[in-house]
Amino acid sequence: MADQTFMVQGTFFTGQKWRPYEKTVTAPNEKVAVERIYAVMGSKHRLKRREITVEQVRPAAGDTGGAGRSA
Repeated sequence: MADQTFMVQGTFFTGQKWRPYEKTVTAPNEKVAVERIYAVMGSKHRLKRREITVEQVRPAAGDTGGAGRSA
């Protein structure tokens, strides 16, 4: 299965307030993309999963996700 590029938007908690984020990740599907966001945000900002919200996951503009490619 070919990986797709996903744009993930949400918020994360930093001490006293929630801050927005927008990240691009490569994953085979949306569920794995969300897990990768938890891993990246958690390791970079030392956050727990409960301190990260995912509000929107969508394919990145211009990404065909392997569709239409010929071998």
